[in-house]
Amino acid sequence: MITQNTKEPRITLVGAGPGDTDLITIKGLIALQSADVVLYDALVNDEMLQFAPANAVKVYVGKRNGDHSYSQEAVNKLMVDYALNYGHVVRLKGGDPFVFGRGYEELDHAAAYSIPTQVIPGISSSIGVPGLQGIPVTHRGLAESFWVVTGTTASGMLSNDLYDAARSRATVVVLMGLHKLKEIVKLYQNEGRGKLPVAIVQSGSTADEQIAIGVVDTIVEVVEENKIKAPALIVLGEVVSLHPKFQPIKDFYAIADKE
Repeated sequence: MITQNTKEPRITLVGAGPGDTDLITIKGLIALQSADVVLYDALVNDEMLQFAPANAVKVYVGKRNGDHSYSQEAVNKLMVDYALNYGHVVRLKGGDPFVFGRGYEELDHAAAYSIPTQVIPGISSSIGVPGLQGIPVTHRGLAESFWVVTGTTASGMLSNDLYDAARSRATVVVLMGLHKLKEIVKLYQNEGRGKLPVAIVQSGSTADEQIAIGVVDTIVEVVEENKIKAPALIVLGEVVSLHPKFQPIKDFYAIADKE
């Protein structure tokens, strides 16, 4: 016999942060501890699930490049079905739910069923991961603003925003763009920016974190040498020159310029 759920349905979108379990907010942690169901993405550290009740239903609905276990429509349906049948659903998303997380689409779907929702922001990898490496996305005299751009559009093409970003002095952070690195490099070279500092961080804030640093002209080779893999983000801008590993590169080009 199936017992009718007596709990009020509700959905909480929680940003899990860039990967390190310690980087979730206290409010996000409290939400997890009260979850009846957790729907979690591929970029969420599995260790995060230990904070949910032992009897909570935990469902992997991961989506990353080359791995689409569930369509967005299927995730939306699961989220609502679980809320109506179990109660409190925590939709646990990597980074921040509203930075390329399709969080609003999920809220909009829940609203169609009059299910109460709440958003708990998370640390976006676009800011948090460079920061953990000592790379500020803005710095006086180097960058007055920053762009966060996706490297993967629905059409499979580079985002048009990247073309505009490449012409600016802003720091540009590209998410989900490692597989487009050669195209991004070509775009910056076409703008005459082959010597612009670049950093690529793999699995930022986790035990698998690695960083590759170079300039636009060399970064593809540096990535290959260091065997950098997805998930990774790309940081393009003069602020990368502040990283200690960039100093030898700066010295090399200073000597080359004198010669």
